[in-house]
Amino acid sequence: MGAFFLVRADDPAFAEQALAAARAQFARHGFSKLQERQFPGWHLLHAPFIIGGPDTFIDRGEDFAAVAGTLTWGEKMGRPALEAMLDEADLPAPDWSKLGGQFAALVRKSGRAFLLADYFAAFQVFHDPDMRIFSTSLLSAAAALPRLTFDLQGVYEFAFNVVPVGSDTVFAELKMLGPDNMVELGERGATLHKIAKPLPAEAEKMEIGERIERHRERLAAIVRRHVAHFGDRTFCPLSGGLDSRLALAALRAEGCRPRIFVYGPDDGEDVRIAREVGAAEGFEVEWLDKEARSLDPDAFAAQVERNFHDYDALPNYGELFENGMNAAARDARHEGGALSVSGGCGEIYRNFFFLPDRPASARTVARTFFARFAPGDSTDRFDEAAFIRAIEDKILSALGHAGDRSRLPRGLIEQIYPRIRCRSAFGREISLEGRHAAYLMPFLDHGVVAEAMRLPIHLKNAGRFEARLLAAIDPSLAARPSAYGHLFTEPPSLRHRFSEWSTRVRPTWLRQKSYALRRRRGPMADEHGGLLGPEYMGRVVDLEFPVMRRFFNPERINDSGLMRRIACLEYFAAYLGGKLAH
Repeated sequence: MGAFFLVRADDPAFAEQALAAARAQFARHGFSKLQERQFPGWHLLHAPFIIGGPDTFIDRGEDFAAVAGTLTWGEKMGRPALEAMLDEADLPAPDWSKLGGQFAALVRKSGRAFLLADYFAAFQVFHDPDMRIFSTSLLSAAAALPRLTFDLQGVYEFAFNVVPVGSDTVFAELKMLGPDNMVELGERGATLHKIAKPLPAEAEKMEIGERIERHRERLAAIVRRHVAHFGDRTFCPLSGGLDSRLALAALRAEGCRPRIFVYGPDDGEDVRIAREVGAAEGFEVEWLDKEARSLDPDAFAAQVERNFHDYDALPNYGELFENGMNAAARDARHEGGALSVSGGCGEIYRNFFFLPDRPASARTVARTFFARFAPGDSTDRFDEAAFIRAIEDKILSALGHAGDRSRLPRGLIEQIYPRIRCRSAFGREISLEGRHAAYLMPFLDHGVVAEAMRLPIHLKNAGRFEARLLAAIDPSLAARPSAYGHLFTEPPSLRHRFSEWSTRVRPTWLRQKSYALRRRRGPMADEHGGLLGPEYMGRVVDLEFPVMRRFFNPERINDSGLMRRIACLEYFAAYLGGKLAH
């Protein structure tokens, strides 16, 4: 299904109010064909994909299985996967060699009910502290609770780093189900079961040929089961980069000929390269410039309201104030319930944090990557040291090293990318798109990630190994132009290698200040755009920012991406009205 909402039944008044709010919000999201199911202690509301896709619910009398997102069991998808999971899954200890995809699932069998997330808990499930409600919709969860308070750390993480890290949200009263917990839903409430989800903690020595074959098969395994279900009813992006090229290669290797698309301005590098590759390979590239559509300011408020419910209030990068083309593009790439594929998380094959090949502390990662703020951005409610320490603690917890402030082995540092960065940033993307139709992010499959964790750092630098893997899977695609200034059949260029090296050798204190130094050079913007001028924004947000001014100094911020996310929170605050405690 595209979504579910669970509420405990022991307080009938609360349960009925929560269900009524969830039903109304699901309709605003665009869900239809809602179904309800009761089992001892709980009431379930669920909905299938908005656009269409594989079956996501199976009923066997007292037993049933319901899924939000895209789940596979062995080589199966849809109803066969749900049937096999009901038959074979030994909960709360499922066989992760069979269970794949990004999803949240509710399984009831033999008188016990369990709520579980995918390997990295990328598909988001929100819950209150007392675990009376569980919801894949943030707005439904917010509507069910009588009162909400902005969480200081969550607000600053969303504003500065695009998404809150770990299991936090922007609200103190809402958390997300983490990867190390499975919830048993009993008649008297929820019980947590701890589950282990290990990854290799160090690189392995291996001949390059054997390494490539192992990676090729891991990638093929996850792609094959999706291609078997969807065939050519698949959409795949293509740009000048490496990750989308590798995703396309993996699809073609399994006999799929997907529809190819690219976004950006007509004269943009990604569009130019995608068209060149398509012309050389003999396939059409569908192009869309999302910023090309004009929107009358008088129509902006209605568009933003649609975006708010479509994107569940807090889209990635705060893209609430766009012209509606993001949603149109998403719907087009799921035409008729088709599968959409993403190259997201491809940096599992690369040195994402650009750190040298030696042990490092979690604090080093927090300071070099998550310190995207400048002096004067925030009010005195912001404590820089506490902000960095909280992120450090979340990193250590995700790695199973809570409280360990020492330097960590370099291989363990690599796990921060899938366990923290991918789960948070790409998890939000997966959760929003995955409610509309099936979505495949093959590089976040835990088998693919595990193999990538065995790569030595020197093969990750400058994309050396990823390019060789691409060339082994699809030499023709690898030999086409790229945005890196070299073909992927060639070693990385001197410019590419120098660019990465110059970042790796920069000391931590300088990298922590790099964002602030860029801000001092003048206004900043990102590629996510939006209609941010006062003639538009003044119609949907109080430009005095009465709520967010408690956290930020808006007039001192010259980063339009940061201001867009702050405006997103201001809009949310106005929507909540008196429910929001100050």
